[in-house]
Amino acid sequence: MQAYSLPILPQPKRVGLSTEVMGIDEAQQPISLRIIEEQAWTLYLNATEIVTVMTIGDYPDLLAVGYLVNQNLLENINIITAIDIDHELQVVVVRTDAAAPPVLSRRIRTSGCAEGTMFEHVLENLPKQILNDTSILSTDVMMQVLKRINTTPSLYLEAGAIHGCCLCQQENIIAYLEDVGRHNAVDKIAGLMHTHKLDGSGCWFYTTGRLTTEMVIKTVQMGIPILVSRSGFTAAGVTFAQQYGLTLIGRARGKRFQLLSHPERIAFL
Repeated sequence: MQAYSLPILPQPKRVGLSTEVMGIDEAQQPISLRIIEEQAWTLYLNATEIVTVMTIGDYPDLLAVGYLVNQNLLENINIITAIDIDHELQVVVVRTDAAAPPVLSRRIRTSGCAEGTMFEHVLENLPKQILNDTSILSTDVMMQVLKRINTTPSLYLEAGAIHGCCLCQQENIIAYLEDVGRHNAVDKIAGLMHTHKLDGSGCWFYTTGRLTTEMVIKTVQMGIPILVSRSGFTAAGVTFAQQYGLTLIGRARGKRFQLLSHPERIAFL
């Protein structure tokens, strides 16, 4: 298993993540654009094929571990013995000490871009996970970090058509990861937290994606008490956040934002 140096930041110039294409603009003038590359990676847990995901393929190990963690297919009691990556076949195998294959329940198609999925047993296990974190985030710190995120060189600034997720601890950005689907980006963060044994308490999370049920559930599962987005909310996402103790902030742009759940963790400065 590879250990990554923190913080992890986007690598917009990394070969294979984007490509240059020629086209024309509205005035019929020739233009050159950077566009995102997509790859189909298949994830295995030991000998069991779990899912094939469309991804930019930059951190397949973190994506695989995070997906398994967020689907409750990989628990803390499972010891990861190896992660095998085949870039040619675009396959990643997470090997653990557990001999029995995972029990896969019915899949639920979520509102995630690129058709995210969630196994039914994830929702069944949620009632046990209530966030009781009492950490406080000031609006001043939050705005300063959001400005840094928005000006950090990234694939979004280079080519667009991509989502980003950031794990932060007060003013520190621990990891900023991107992917074509917001669910993939958050799974990479979950994989990083699991492999590096990072605790979500005292942290906050930023996403460029909508605040849907899927995003709220994954943030709760990671034990992160505050979720911030530049995008808007769904009613179900807000209901889940209120129910499970998650502070939910949306439409965070410039100095403006909207807070719809658990405001007690925010210091208005």
